[in-house]
Formats: sequence, structure tokens, C-alpha cells
Amino acid sequence: MKHKPGKINLLWLQSGGCGGCSLSLLNAESPDLFSALGAANIELLWHPSLSEQSGENLHTLLKRIVDGEIRLDLLCLEGSVILGPNGSGLFHRLSGSQQTMRDCIAELVPFAGQVMAIGNCAAYGGITTAGGNPGEACGLQYDGEKPGGLLGGEYKSKLGLPVINIAGCPPHPNWIIETMLQISQGDMSEHALDDFNRPRSYADHLVHHGCPRNEYYEFKASAEKASDLGCLMEHLGCLGTQAHADCNTRLWNGEGSCLRGGFSCINCTAARFEEPRTGFSKTAKIAGIPVGLPTDMPKAWFVALASLSKAATPARLKKNAHSDHIVIAPGDKPGEKS
Repeated sequence: MKHKPGKINLLWLQSGGCGGCSLSLLNAESPDLFSALGAANIELLWHPSLSEQSGENLHTLLKRIVDGEIRLDLLCLEGSVILGPNGSGLFHRLSGSQQTMRDCIAELVPFAGQVMAIGNCAAYGGITTAGGNPGEACGLQYDGEKPGGLLGGEYKSKLGLPVINIAGCPPHPNWIIETMLQISQGDMSEHALDDFNRPRSYADHLVHHGCPRNEYYEFKASAEKASDLGCLMEHLGCLGTQAHADCNTRLWNGEGSCLRGGFSCINCTAARFEEPRTGFSKTAKIAGIPVGLPTDMPKAWFVALASLSKAATPARLKKNAHSDHIVIAPGDKPGEKS
């Protein structure tokens, strides 16, 4: 467990969550996770799913970090911080001890060079806050959309940065690895983070970019049931025009995304995504107009453009939008064949 010269020591802890972020991380490819960590000169001190050590070995490691015997360069938390019941944190203790996980995290943070919140739960509270939040869950530096959480809105790491929020449910493995690489190379700054402290490397994009249904969106040829090929925004709850992520240009497992799998984007990189107005598969509307309009799009412009687009929708798209397969293929105009 001794620190190796030149190595960056990484400790990964799990709190109130499902472990899905770790599962996503293991799907890293080109390179795989361990090759990526090696290339970044990162030493994995401990991970609950990847490390052989447990019990007393973990407790000894944590004590040596607090005692200053082992340097902690990077602390990653997966899952929300559990504060309940009544602010005591006793709903979640560190396995094999009487210490609450809340206190364990708070004790380690001052020793970390940089702290990363892995997934929406660690960032903002996420799914574990839904349904009235009986566990009193919160994020590391946010409670939903509001700064606060366990560490408070003013917290800064030894590197002078806030908690870096790798938001997503789960996040793409490369979002995590790329951020670690930026930190290891000394290339991470507040300018590289957006307003919710998400890395701009993925948060400056929208899920809408590269969506395979974009032609249907342009003409407002909308799906009416889950198996339809049409755009999912108007009726089926898709928030891809608002969601900050590059899921359709940086594909999952080399070829997938929610929309490519036939599911609406639920905007899982956003704070409070877990409490949609009308459920994940139905679009919230006022006077027939979707509440969640595209980012930066004035409502009046959207209504006007939508009306024009629907009037100009090709018969091919109208037909295909309400089918589970392509009924009419794109045709060539006479005299335009190459």
C-alpha cells in the first residue's frame, strides 16, 4: 500500500447507490480501465468491487491515509451521502465499524488532492433522494440543484477546485477516465467545468447531437408509442434537446445509447432528473406545448417552426414515424441519380 514515486493514489468509495457507476466503468474500452489507469500513472488503492482487500485491511488503509502515511491524491465517491435518520447518518455505517459513512467521507476529504463525485447520486443526490427522500440523501457539494450537500457550496480541494461532478445515471466510462487523465496531467481547471461543476468535455454537448431520430425531429414527425420510429420529444418524454451529454456521438460499448435502443433520454446528467413532472415516458405539456423545450430556444420560435415543419413533413416521414420499421425508403428524384 506504500505510495510509489510518481504515482497518483486513487481511493474509490461507495455510499448510497446501486453500484451501476462501477459497472459502467468496467465497460471502458480502447483502452480498458486498467490500461487507462496505468497510462495515467494512477495507483488504485482500493475499490469495493475490484480490490481483494476488505474488512480490517480497508480500515487499516483508511487510518494510514488519515495518519499521513499514505498520500491520497484522488478521492472518488459513488452513491449519495446518507444523512438520515434526523441528520445522524446512522442509516449507513462503514462496513465492519460503528463509524457512519458520512463521517468517514468527511474525515477523508481534507486529505484528498481532488474529490470526484461519480454519478448523479454522488453529485446531486440522484435516485436515492426520490420519493420524499426518507434517507435524507444528498450529494457531496450539491443538494439537488442547490450548492450545499455534505461539504458545502464553498468547498475547494487542495487543487483549488470544487468537487468535480461526473453526473450521469450511470456516467459513460470515458467521462470518468478522461477527467482522471486531465487531473493527472495537471490540465484540470474551473474553466473546464460547467455551471454545475460537470466536465465540459462532455457537458458542452447535448444528447440531441447525433440522435438517429433527428430527421423526424426536424419535421416534428413524432412517435406516439414506444415502438414507433418517430421523434420521442413531443409525446414520449424525450429530453435529449436539453440534456448535457455526448451520448449519441460518444457511443456506449462502441455502438449504443438510450435513443438508439428505442428509449427516451431522461436527462440523467441533470440535478433533480429523478422527479419528472409526468413520468419518464410522457411529455409534460401546457396548452399542448411541451414544457421542456430545446435548450436556448424561445417558446414563440419553437411554436412557429414546429407548425412550419409539420406542414412540410414528407409523406415518407409521416408514415415511418408511426411504424416500428421503415415502410417507405428515401427515394431519388427523376434525373438526380448518379
